[in-house]
Amino acid sequence: MPRVLIVEDDPDVRKAVQLALRHQGHDVFAAGSGEEGLAQLRPLRPDVVVLDLMLPGMSGLDVCRRIRDRDQVPIIMVTAKGDDVDVVVGLESGADDYVVKPVQARVLDARIRAVLRRQDPVASDTARPRTESHGELVIDRAGLVVTHRGEAVALAPSELRLLLTLSASPGQVFSRQQLLEAVWEHSYHGDIRLVDACVKRLRGKLGELGGDPRYILTVRGFGYRFRSP
Repeated sequence: MPRVLIVEDDPDVRKAVQLALRHQGHDVFAAGSGEEGLAQLRPLRPDVVVLDLMLPGMSGLDVCRRIRDRDQVPIIMVTAKGDDVDVVVGLESGADDYVVKPVQARVLDARIRAVLRRQDPVASDTARPRTESHGELVIDRAGLVVTHRGEAVALAPSELRLLLTLSASPGQVFSRQQLLEAVWEHSYHGDIRLVDACVKRLRGKLGELGGDPRYILTVRGFGYRFRSP
């Protein structure tokens, strides 16, 4: 049973989401502030964190950054509809996905299950080599371990799935919509900000935030492709 930690300051919303997700088969815990959520993170070891951005005291963005400093647990942020800046900043801070208020239980349940499936992103093609070397970047697809210049790279589930998808076909150009469907399982015309923010985070972890990325190249007006040095 998936363990979900909800960080939401509104007691009515918190209770409603708890009940709805328990009805969907999740083991749900809740915190009323960012500080309380961070305190519960280690002892609870949740499979997913559902994080409201508008929190009293420590903001949801600060909580997201603090979680990412210590853990790669999937984070689904909850934001007010139309808060474009908050969505972009939240995604760049490490959130894996987002939903808008008012939160629909079936949508949140679907997003939770999708992000949990991304925890196990190994391709079914057993003919692929276990370990691939792309210059200083080494990808162990079976062990889900990525190293760069000999150092392990800690990747959130969406970041790892994105890297595995792109690197599986070096040179192939993927549209943002194709990546949404492959990585986030968003089959509808989804939000391409998920892709762009995840690419930015991944580039940062691979040390290529400058103007000449080594591995993940932008194809202007279309999407991205992976280059194996």
